Amino acid sequence: MISKLLKGAKGYELPSIFTIVFVLLETALEVLLPMAMATILNTMQVFSTANPLLTSVTYLDWSQFQFVTVQKGAFVTAEMLKHIVFTYGVVMVVFSALSLTFGAVAGRLCAVAGSGFSKNMRKFLFDKVQTFSFANIDKFSTASLVTRITTDVNRAQQSFMMLIRTVVRAPAMLIFSTIMALINATNLAWVFLFAIPALGVIMAVLATKVHPLFKQMLKNYDAMNACVQEDLTAIRVVKAFVREDYEEQKYRKAAEDVRLSQLKAEKLMIAMNPLTSTVMYGTVCALLIIGGSSIVQGSMASGTLTAMMTYSTQILSSVMMICFIAVQLVMSRASIDRIYEVLDETPSIQDSASNKTVNSGEIVFQDVDFSYSNNKDNLTLQGINLHIKSGQSVGIIGGTGDGKSSLVQLIPRFYDVLSGRVLVDGTDVRDYSQHNLREGVAMVLQKNLLFSGTIKENLKWGNPDATDEEIVEACKIACAHDFIMSFPDGYLTELGQGGVNVSGGQKQRLCIARALLKKPKIMIMDDSTSAVDTATDASIRSGLKTLAKGMTTIIIAQRLTSVQDCDQIVVLDDGKIDAVGTHQQLMESCSIYQEAYRSQQKGTVEGGE
Repeated sequence: MISKLLKGAKGYELPSIFTIVFVLLETALEVLLPMAMATILNTMQVFSTANPLLTSVTYLDWSQFQFVTVQKGAFVTAEMLKHIVFTYGVVMVVFSALSLTFGAVAGRLCAVAGSGFSKNMRKFLFDKVQTFSFANIDKFSTASLVTRITTDVNRAQQSFMMLIRTVVRAPAMLIFSTIMALINATNLAWVFLFAIPALGVIMAVLATKVHPLFKQMLKNYDAMNACVQEDLTAIRVVKAFVREDYEEQKYRKAAEDVRLSQLKAEKLMIAMNPLTSTVMYGTVCALLIIGGSSIVQGSMASGTLTAMMTYSTQILSSVMMICFIAVQLVMSRASIDRIYEVLDETPSIQDSASNKTVNSGEIVFQDVDFSYSNNKDNLTLQGINLHIKSGQSVGIIGGTGDGKSSLVQLIPRFYDVLSGRVLVDGTDVRDYSQHNLREGVAMVLQKNLLFSGTIKENLKWGNPDATDEEIVEACKIACAHDFIMSFPDGYLTELGQGGVNVSGGQKQRLCIARALLKKPKIMIMDDSTSAVDTATDASIRSGLKTLAKGMTTIIIAQRLTSVQDCDQIVVLDDGKIDAVGTHQQLMESCSIYQEAYRSQQKGTVEGGE
């Protein structure tokens, strides 16, 4: 897990390394402070009681500016005491100032490294998601991916910052303090042999219990985010069907699941406090009893016991911190694993390094089977054989769920076939680079999507270098120019997120214009005029015929009037091709097409009456 965390520090190695260096310096100075304090207290004690020194003391005679050592067993004079207090007082002030400075620098560097880590991880995740096929995105779900890029990365960032600072500080403090405790009073140091293992066992048990709880909590976060995303995306539908109360209840349940999972984990974490406090206070009591007896017997100075109390606090706090870090890392492991599930995911569509480009737009389906689940027993498309010549216009019709959208999504390789081949210009689509293949294909999806920004900026997604004249021409063909100019700011009108301030039909026409600006070899329109009236639909088709010379056009539609002028029409039924022909040929030979035509004509006549 640690190796996974360190991968996110790329480009921030120096701040990370220097954080560790300054933390070690800060810790070393902090551990030396009790020793200086003990020296002052011990000297004052022997001076006030007229007892000899239990240990030798070295101080700076600042009047002569030279170091003087008072040997063990000697008596301290008032002059000596003054120099000793001054010397070690200055040492404490200097060490405290340096320790504070090193700690502040370490904190600053840690923040820089931590923010760089989170930036890297989010970039790694976002870049990885961009390589995913639709199948990969379907596997994780949008809500889960958002949670991983936000909540999970935040947890991983906290773990990384803890790793380069606290994980270094706690063991260093433990080692340094233990050494100083042994130097000061070996006869008291044995107390830690009981306290340290006890704390370690408590934390280890908690860590094993907490991890599954936090893993479940993150799953509940995914469910809650999915609930929010779905509700905001479909807010118009929710209000239209007066389902606000239902959505509120659903969200409350999702939020309650998160609360309960958090509560279970926190209960275990809270149990840690009284257990660890018991161990710490027990250790302090043992030190006071043993150390107090030694002071009474004259074998230990009070300053030494004071230093041991400080070291005991440092040692036990370090052990607690190490155990706490272990628990936090275990808790964060769920988030880190979820991040690397995405980073380690192999895109189901592997790119080709080929330089081939789409030139003519000829399309051939050869014995194509396709399944979203890659299960040959659950096929969405079966035995598809179809030849679309360059420059042809082809209509595709069929009932809901018959595989119309699935069929055309195989052309730009949003999904890969289960078996068979899809050829563009005689080359298997898998032998194109995804960039070159999709550069030659423009697709107006069934679900039209616009982005925040101006209308002009959205249209330039089709061609960033498009001139104003080209933009206007494309919009006129898509019957979008007039309504755009009706806005006060025209093509500079700001669109809300997803194009919320334009109607469904206007959104469709903008998406068609955007696709036309791409000047593709293959144009795919997936039921993209369903929200416009028949007159506008006819006008768009007429404009396409003018522009589409040499461009292969595929139109998926429910209205037969949208496809009846196509060079050929493909009739799909339950994932198979039922018939292929012109409008006239299908009216003579295809019962499905005849029934659809009669049904729509009847509706037209009745509507007219």
